[in-house]
Amino acid sequence: MKKHHNIIIAGAGGIAEAIGLLLMEWSEVTPTLFIGDRTHSKAKKVANWIEEGTTKPCFIKDFHLAEKGLTDEMAIILRQGDIILDCLPGSQAPRIAQFAKDFNLHYANLTEYVSETEEIMALAKDAKTGFVLQTGLAPGYIDLLANGLFQQFCIDFEVDKVDKLEFKVGALTNHAVAPHYYGFTWSPVGVATEYLKETIVLRDFKKTTLPPLSERATIIIDGIAYEEDLTSGGAADLPDALLGKVRSLDYKTLRHPGHYTWVQEQLTNLEKTSNAIKSLQEKMETVIPHIEDDQIILYAAVEGKDAAGILRRREIAKCILPQKVGKHQLRAIQTTTAAPLAQAAQLLLETPYRGVVLQSQIDPKQFLNGNYIVRVYGKV
Repeated sequence: MKKHHNIIIAGAGGIAEAIGLLLMEWSEVTPTLFIGDRTHSKAKKVANWIEEGTTKPCFIKDFHLAEKGLTDEMAIILRQGDIILDCLPGSQAPRIAQFAKDFNLHYANLTEYVSETEEIMALAKDAKTGFVLQTGLAPGYIDLLANGLFQQFCIDFEVDKVDKLEFKVGALTNHAVAPHYYGFTWSPVGVATEYLKETIVLRDFKKTTLPPLSERATIIIDGIAYEEDLTSGGAADLPDALLGKVRSLDYKTLRHPGHYTWVQEQLTNLEKTSNAIKSLQEKMETVIPHIEDDQIILYAAVEGKDAAGILRRREIAKCILPQKVGKHQLRAIQTTTAAPLAQAAQLLLETPYRGVVLQSQIDPKQFLNGNYIVRVYGKV
């Protein structure tokens, strides 16, 4: 940030911690932060954690973000804010976005939830402030990386259509043990959701939906074998933006070999309930541990024929490890999710965006080389 802003962070989890610390440490002018959560003690704990971790002078106020309704305290804080950074579960996103619209604030969120994103698009279409949606890691950074790769491929090889655009992300542990070959490094409900909701893809240049976990394959990245499969949400709006331009487009989640076979067994044995996501989450949490040491593996590739008819392929792969920010060590999932959110905040606060801003509408080159992004992902 090049000047002072009042930034409201909704939520008090690991990403809220990370975004607060990144903004304090890496902004040219440190902002004032307001951190709210339905459990006030959690908001207070995060505010204290950021204060203890930053090397900069700071002002942070914690507050109670009521689960329903609007309190007097919330109204006072919303009137002071310039932007809301929504780090709450995706189901809460439309409510927080409505606050942003009502109080004339910019808004950015992380959720991969499709229906909630569509709801926000409807409410924010005539907003006087900007609403950047799905701006985390996946959806978020990976979509801009893939779109930038596509655009540069078309320029360099003098074409306007390609055969394949594939992009993949895995939030993984460094080690994996049987039978699940996995460890939770982020939200269990987020994992269960992406395994059970349909995924939007392009096939034969047309937009369609496919069942999750229906196209498993093996991929080797930097000499290491991973399993990939279709999961929901990660493609953001690229299937719409690149309709007719890409023959086959999809987002897949990377996992250690063996994990998806175990997940499929759990789904087969899952009782038919009205809340399958909750059932899968509970089943996974009984046997899969939460692990602090993590890594983010990401990969994007574009393939197609150049103007002379020669088949070409371009690829980018990255491995992001935990990183020290200020006085605290942040997990890789924290920095890779928080950095795009911080970059989106700067984009909204320092440029005249209005209404809904989807991932395909952001200039990939400018965003991917932004000051918050580069410190985590490096330059593209």
